[in-house]
Order: sequence, then structure tokens, then C-alpha cells
Amino acid sequence: MNSISSNKSSKLSGDIVVPGDKSISHRALIIGSLVPGKIKITNLLESDDVIATANALELLGLKINKKNDFWEIFGSGIGNLSGSNYRLDMGNSGTGSRLLMGLVAGSDVEATFFGDDSLSKRPMKRIIIPLLKTGAIFDDPNNDNLPLKIRGSKIPLPIEYISPVASAQIKSSILLAGLSSTGNTIVVEPALSRDHTENMLKYLGAKISTIQLPDSSWKITLEGLPCLKALDIEIPSDPSSAAFPIVASIITPNSHVKVSNVCINDLRVGLYTSLIEMGANITFSNKRKINGETVADISASYSKLNGITIPKKRVASMIDEYPILSIAAVKAKGSTIMEGVEELRYKETDRISAICDGLNSIGVETVDTKDKVVIKGKGPDCILNGNKTIISKNDHRIAMSFLCLGLITENPITVLDTDTINSSFPSFFEVMNGIGAKLNRIK
Repeated sequence: MNSISSNKSSKLSGDIVVPGDKSISHRALIIGSLVPGKIKITNLLESDDVIATANALELLGLKINKKNDFWEIFGSGIGNLSGSNYRLDMGNSGTGSRLLMGLVAGSDVEATFFGDDSLSKRPMKRIIIPLLKTGAIFDDPNNDNLPLKIRGSKIPLPIEYISPVASAQIKSSILLAGLSSTGNTIVVEPALSRDHTENMLKYLGAKISTIQLPDSSWKITLEGLPCLKALDIEIPSDPSSAAFPIVASIITPNSHVKVSNVCINDLRVGLYTSLIEMGANITFSNKRKINGETVADISASYSKLNGITIPKKRVASMIDEYPILSIAAVKAKGSTIMEGVEELRYKETDRISAICDGLNSIGVETVDTKDKVVIKGKGPDCILNGNKTIISKNDHRIAMSFLCLGLITENPITVLDTDTINSSFPSFFEVMNGIGAKLNRIK
């Protein structure tokens, strides 16, 4: 596997576009497969994870074509998938696996899901428990890991599920199964998680509502068997990918970077809210709507930061951005406290341990508890030696975060096993070097 070294940069500058949003790309393919007729998808993220979802849908019988600058998918309509003995290789894609399980649960389909070593360690019982209630059958319902064999129901039961955690993957899996139900499917979650599934279903014509209950939880109701419309989908740029050049410009002196066409869904901007509270110079311009999602251009400049406390209620809106926020916290004056982050332990790796181990190795003190991380900032004028090797642990966000840190250390930081970056941001190396980063590939 390849590695990358990151060297000190004098400044970062430029106007850039990062790839399409990963979460929306998965949903465009999966929900697009349920539309009766052909739709065109532009700016689809062509990463390993998303391609795994496309390949799985093709195995299930969907026709998907890649054109020069767009993709087209010929949907089969709701509940029209059928067949058995499918083996779906999901690679490293947790989102693709969990959402496709919902699709299969609402179809006359039997399929076995499997993936790489990292994906095979990630918890799946959180999806199995509600899908069992819809009538789906699992060979081993007590199994928490891939491989998993599931037999769906052509007409799943409408369920009301109270989720113990705010999770867009749990919610979306249940809603996708509920599309082919004859009644209403209801999900209640303690906080509102990413709503890309709801937004896309509304855009395509489904009847779905979201209300806050008196106890501050949220209730999402989907009416089964909607008449979906064959509307084309444009995917905005991914705010989680945009986070890397933006944070890099904030911590690298003399820098100014603009990232265009970024999704700024209210439930995805927790990182930017936190950075602004820390004192970051970030501005949003050219706000507009694209098929139900709010997008904008984001500009960021070098800033002197202060440590803050990031509350638990913000976790759902920035769950993937804590690694890169941790890099910003290194340059802050005072401690940055991240509360309620236990879910980070169940990502591609235990991200809390990976963050703390990496930062400790370069002389940054951290405190690691079960669901809280404290990073004791070195201040905006600190000098970091670097000259360290970081093991990515097959986690793309850990790899990219520490490569951003290498831009401000006196000596290089080398990250091992960087092929994992292709799962979400395959053009990371070229985009970052295009604005002044000094990344070098190591065979």
C-alpha cells in the first residue's frame, strides 16, 4: 500500500472544487434505483465506497451507465427487485451496506453482504434490530458483523421505531424498507441526524414529514408506496471533504482558500460552526438550493484560534469532522473539549484513539475518555517538530487529517497506508498540491 509525506508549506491559496458529497451520492444511486424510469446524476462522487454501492445495485439487476460527465440509472420502481443468492461486496462502505440492507429488506430479495476487514468489524446489529420488525429475515440475527445474509419482504410491515441514537444510517435504512410498505413508517430519534434521505425523497415526490416532539426528540413519518418522479439529481460538493483544505488554510500562515458549491445542510455544518466559535475567518457566499439541499461557496483564511467546548448536541452534525477539527485544535490557545463523541469509536477505526495517539506522538497532550476528548492546544505561534510516521489504520479521515498537520510542522509527517483516502476523496493529493500543499507519494 502507498504512503504520503506532508511537508511544511509557506501558504495555501486558490479557488477549488472538491468532489461530490459522499452521503448524497450513495442515496442518489439507491433512491434513484426506485424511480420508474431513467434519471441523470451529475457530480457523483466516484470514490471506492460509492462505486461499491453502484456495483451492488448492478448485481441486483439495475442498469447503471457512466457517461462522460454524468451517470444515468434506469430505476425499476419501488419493490420490484427480486432474486436470491446475491453476494454484495461492499468493500469499506458502511453507509452503502446499511442503506442497501434497507433496500433489500423491502424487496423480494435474498442477499449476503460482505466487505473488507475494516468493514467486517463495524456494528450492524443497530440495523438488524429494526429491519427484523419489518419482516426481514436474517440467517443469524444476533450477528453484529459482516458477512450477513438477509431475506427481504416484498411487502414489509410498517413500523414505528424509537432509535436509541441519532443515526442517519439507521433512519435511512428503515425509511428505504418502508417505501414498499402499505402503511406509514415512523422513526423517532433523540436528535435530528442528517436528513439527506428525507430531502431526496421529498424532491422525488414522496410524502414525508419531520416534527419535533414535546420531549425534544424528532419524529419522521413516511407514507408507503409513493409515486416517485424521474427527476435528475445534481450532487453538491462534500462538506466533509471541503473541511480538509479549509482547516489547512486556517492553520497555515498567509493562506486563503475558497471552496465552491459545498453542501451546507444545517445538519452538516457543525464543524464550521465550531471553527467560527474558535475564531476562524470563514465566510459563506452565493447561497442557493440544489434538489432540496442548500449549497454555498466557503472561503477561509489563516486565523488565530481559541479552544472551546463542543457540546454533545452538535455531534450528529459533525460526526466525520472531529479528526480534522482535532488538527485545528492543536493550534488553538487553550483546550478544546469534545463531548459525547463515543460514536467515533465505531467508525473505520477507533477514531478517538487514533486522534490521541497521533497527536501525542508529536508532543500534543490529550485526554481520552470513553465519550470525551480534550486536546490541549499549543497556541497559534507554537513550533511543532513533526518528523513522525502516522499509521492510518485504514481510516481515510485520519490519514487526510494528519497530512494537513504536516503542512505546519518543521519536519515532514508521513502517513502510511493512504490508499484508503480513495474511499471518500480520491483527488485529495492533487487538490491539496494545487493550492500549495507539499505532499509527496512514497511507494
